[in-house]
Amino acid sequence: MRAIAMLSIATKVERIVMDSPFLSEGLRRGLINLSELARQLQPQLESDLWKPVGQAAVVMALRRVSERLPDHAASDIVLAQKTGQLTARTDLVELTYRQSECTDECHRQLLAQAGRRRDLFLTVTRGVNEVMVICSRLLIPLVEEVFAGERQLARLENLNAVTLQLTAESHRTPGIYHAILKKLAWDKINLVNLISTHSELTLIIDKDQTGAAFAVLSKLVTH
Repeated sequence: MRAIAMLSIATKVERIVMDSPFLSEGLRRGLINLSELARQLQPQLESDLWKPVGQAAVVMALRRVSERLPDHAASDIVLAQKTGQLTARTDLVELTYRQSECTDECHRQLLAQAGRRRDLFLTVTRGVNEVMVICSRLLIPLVEEVFAGERQLARLENLNAVTLQLTAESHRTPGIYHAILKKLAWDKINLVNLISTHSELTLIIDKDQTGAAFAVLSKLVTH
């Protein structure tokens, strides 16, 4: 019975740690007092597990999780081997519309007319109920004209994009996106949106955080 309880505590603690980039990074760097963290996690664990949880058991679970986290050097080597150059695009706007019977045609018209402008940024993402357009500000008049009859749900200004070029085999690396995003979160860089293709990862970021994001991501690039 005790082994089952310990397994439940260990599983829950590991989930809490892995869901938080700050906890996982702090444990990996040895910056967190395990006893104090265990004390803070006790109420949440007791509520989730519906039973009393001893602090010693939580400390043991935290110690085991921290021992399994990859060290800093190993993590950087994996990322360096799987990343390439960085590119940035500035002065972007994100527009989100409610999907309708006409949005496919709007999408087609937009790509047909904007396709001649290779110097400008444009991406269109179709979700279940929404269509999102992220584009250079110079394309906004065209977007608004094409989507004039559609219901706009949101508009975000002052955005930039940073694109990380990946290798063709990056999709075979477990956790590569998590490792990149965790480093941004650790530096308190807010991610507005994320766009990925087979070998590119584009991060949409507020204008005032672009420099910090570029600095973090540039450390992952092999020159």
